[in-house]
Amino acid sequence: MNRWKLWLMALGSFAGLQIAHAQQLPGPVVSSDWLSANQANVQILDVRSDSKTVTRQPVTTTDKKTGKLQVEEVGGYIAGALMIDYALVRSERMFDGQKTKYLIPDRQELESRLRAAGLRQGKPIVIVSTGADPSEVMEGLRLYWTLKAYGEEHVAVLDGGNAGWLASGRSVQTAVPPKSVVGDWSAKAYRAALVAGSADVERASKSGSSVLIDGREAAGYFGITKRSYVSSFGHIASAKSLPPEALFRPSQGAQYFLTRAQYMTLFKLAGLDPAAPSIAYCNSGNLASGAWFVMSEILGNTKASLYDGSLYLWSREGRPLVGVL
Repeated sequence: MNRWKLWLMALGSFAGLQIAHAQQLPGPVVSSDWLSANQANVQILDVRSDSKTVTRQPVTTTDKKTGKLQVEEVGGYIAGALMIDYALVRSERMFDGQKTKYLIPDRQELESRLRAAGLRQGKPIVIVSTGADPSEVMEGLRLYWTLKAYGEEHVAVLDGGNAGWLASGRSVQTAVPPKSVVGDWSAKAYRAALVAGSADVERASKSGSSVLIDGREAAGYFGITKRSYVSSFGHIASAKSLPPEALFRPSQGAQYFLTRAQYMTLFKLAGLDPAAPSIAYCNSGNLASGAWFVMSEILGNTKASLYDGSLYLWSREGRPLVGVL
């Protein structure tokens, strides 16, 4: 057998290994049991805003009646996890001649940041958030949406995040994580259909071409409260409310996804058609990732998108909101 045949066989074996890796994820959400059994076959990408929690000892208690662990304070990280600060998931970029925060990074920025975290090409990714409250889960889902927008298909999120991992009785490490070896992850084709702009949202608001989903808390939707960087109170005309606390089931100090059937019922109660084209938004594009994830990844809606910049951008452009105030 000549060396060319040997080379082709080796290449074929490598491709087969890549395919094997690609087939390992059971879906967009994996359980702590699944991750524990497949830890060596995936890359765990830990995303959080508070880096101090990485080396903090977790605090748990045990329910005397049920014997179940209750996570009081998340700390530590899953062994082998690659760490990335949530601040690096979004970027400040020039948009219409102005510096604009909270936007999806450009390709070069994203590749540089994820490679610095140690992310490699050709091995499935499981994103792990802190997981103790809905806003923390959304940090993982925003990263998931970003990876999807750049063509990454072999990615999932851990149900319950680090809080769920602890609640299941599994151990974490609290030593300072070792410096990661620079990875080689590369973005694929940019999927512009996942990223909505102000013109798309305005068209949906006026014509109903897409369902607008407001992913903020109810007080923000009704115009009772607002974030400082959003100039007006209320919501975009014709938008339906889907608050973050409705998307998850709290248990033992962690936030867990509902079943597909439960989400179908929830959307019906919220007046949302799960099969219709949709655009999710919030204050800055973080909380909206929850509504997008459920619509796109759990309910299988291929026409779901997220408004990058959300109300921060919308209100800065002087566009109107409606509310009770």
